Amino acid sequence: MSSLSPSKDTASLGDLVNLLRLRQTLIFLILALVVLTTLGVTALLPKWYLATAKIRVEKPESEVKLFQAQNSSYYDPSFIQDQFEILQSEKILYPVITHLGLNTILGQQLNDGVALPAAISYQYLLSKMLRVESRRGTSIIELNVYARDPALAAAIANDIGRVYAEDRISLATADQREGLAQLRKEFVKQEQVLVAQRDHVEKLRKELNVAGVDLSQRYTDMDVETLRQMQNSLIALRVDTIGRKTRWERFHGISTEDRRNVVNSELIQDVNIQNLLQAYLISDQHVTKLKGRLGEAHPDLIAALQNSAKIQQQLDDQLRGYESSLEMAYKEAEARVTELERQLAQAKVAQILSARERMRPFEEATTKLDDEQRLLTTLKLTLRQREIDFQVPKKTIEILNTAEPARFASKPNWALNILFAFIFGGLLGLGAAVLFEYLDTSFHNVADVERKLQLAVLGVVPHVGEPDERHAVNSPEGEPYRVLQTNINLALRAGQSTALVMLSAGPGEGKSTTLRQVALCMAAAGEKVLLIDSDVRRPTQHRLADLPREPGLTDILLNKTTAAQAITRDSSGLFDFLPAGASANQVTLGLLYVGKLRELVGEFKQRYDKILFDAPPIIGVSDASVLVSISDQVILLIQHRRNPESMVQRARQIIEGLKVPIIGVVLNQVPTGTGEDYSYYTNNYSYYAHDPAVDKLSESGTRGKKADRLDWAEQTRRKKS
Repeated sequence: MSSLSPSKDTASLGDLVNLLRLRQTLIFLILALVVLTTLGVTALLPKWYLATAKIRVEKPESEVKLFQAQNSSYYDPSFIQDQFEILQSEKILYPVITHLGLNTILGQQLNDGVALPAAISYQYLLSKMLRVESRRGTSIIELNVYARDPALAAAIANDIGRVYAEDRISLATADQREGLAQLRKEFVKQEQVLVAQRDHVEKLRKELNVAGVDLSQRYTDMDVETLRQMQNSLIALRVDTIGRKTRWERFHGISTEDRRNVVNSELIQDVNIQNLLQAYLISDQHVTKLKGRLGEAHPDLIAALQNSAKIQQQLDDQLRGYESSLEMAYKEAEARVTELERQLAQAKVAQILSARERMRPFEEATTKLDDEQRLLTTLKLTLRQREIDFQVPKKTIEILNTAEPARFASKPNWALNILFAFIFGGLLGLGAAVLFEYLDTSFHNVADVERKLQLAVLGVVPHVGEPDERHAVNSPEGEPYRVLQTNINLALRAGQSTALVMLSAGPGEGKSTTLRQVALCMAAAGEKVLLIDSDVRRPTQHRLADLPREPGLTDILLNKTTAAQAITRDSSGLFDFLPAGASANQVTLGLLYVGKLRELVGEFKQRYDKILFDAPPIIGVSDASVLVSISDQVILLIQHRRNPESMVQRARQIIEGLKVPIIGVVLNQVPTGTGEDYSYYTNNYSYYAHDPAVDKLSESGTRGKKADRLDWAEQTRRKKS
């Protein structure tokens, strides 16, 4: 039964516009309430200040080589995602909390001055204060920090950038520091071996009484040359074994969780591991996105977690296999060194047994001394190169700006809150209007009334500012009543005196004011009219006419006065008026007075063209049924959207049960500009305004008619006097 349309299935945009126009007060009220509430809440919310620090991060090269051009860095979304997690990790934020004393500061704000534990401070910083963002397609990360103190927000943002930079530099140089330490140990050890070997050569020189022998001399004997080659191979294998052992021990010392972080295309050149790592990072990012939108029990999130765990297990298995391959390579190299040492030892034994056995120990000692000297020189050059590489600046992170204290609060955002308030308030108001319209069971337009009541609409009275507002008979504002008076006369039999009763289904629908205006129009048209205030319980007509309430109808029924004494001239001077009477609160128009009322109506019909009864509501008050039974015709008044349809239908059924015809319906207090079919009536009332000269002539003519016409009550009073 919505006014959006006569049928809900045929609603159109025009119907929606009509609804907005009809319910605009409700919509604006809800909108104003939402906006004012938003303004109040926004004003009471604490102010948060934003400080932003920007850093640029690059994926580090696996190895920095001296005298070699370095490749430019490239954007890696997986690497940037890892840095997001690192920036929000305890490793970065805990030092910031300790350095700035956030435990105490947050305790003063949140815990009545009691310092918060570090874990709670970390959670609060992570959830309420820190927002890490990245510009799409770049390696620039923004550290956005919100705090109630602008200086504190800037300090936190800058300190996070500082701690993160130190951590990145420390991580970038960690491998080099370990390698340099190991090289220094090997270099010192090799120096000791070289000194021992030199002492051994000198000892053999003395024992064998070798003098004037060139230590750099090489025998051309084939066996000696073979020993020299085997010795060189042994040295190379030892160096290779040391390298393989170092790589295996370092990888073996890394925990399973941290191994995934050291995998890159330079350190582990394994396609399967690289592919599994990329798949793991993608699945982890997918899980992170789903956690933000889905609950923990959502099937998509559970499937994503299971897939991520499966990929992680496969990656860990591959890394364990990689560790096993490193160990096997080290064992194989160690076995080759052992076998070569055994073969070299056998060759030396065979050489010693040769004819030149006396000089062979010295030869071997000097050869070994040369080998140890070359090994020491190699270690020294390698150590020097690594030291130079370590001193090369690491440009894997760059702090682009220093956060400054904000001058204005970032939260709450007044403009955004007000915008959302207008949007939400408008939607809420529109929804409320649609809901009210849907729940409204009253009649919505003229066609609705005529279709459901099967009664003609005699007139449509527009809404007025004051319910008791009265208009001059010939004024433009009185046009609706003149239309109503014309339609009533057309509906009645011409030339016959008629008793009309106007009533409504419920109280307060404007029946008394409307009936008085109709009486004025009928009297101005030359009819003899008697207006009777028969709503004896709550009389109104005497107040509208500015006349006393007594004597009146109840006084006549109680035989306290006569009709001629009770009837008085209305203040307008156009018609006669019978008030309700002084005893209206003690008397009801019950069946006891039906006969008396019929006699009065019969007497009045002999003197008046129209007898108009202002009756009480038909529902809940028995007086209206009595008045209907003594009347010729009934006019049913309905106030716009006041009572439900069922109540009006019940009123119609009661009247029809009394066998008195209803000549039509009057729609009262109809708002103008509703866009419904009421506008066919209300929009044209003010079109025909009266010309002042014509109004003056009409007024003088009316006064002439009033002077020439004396009603029955006035004649009776003059005869008695």
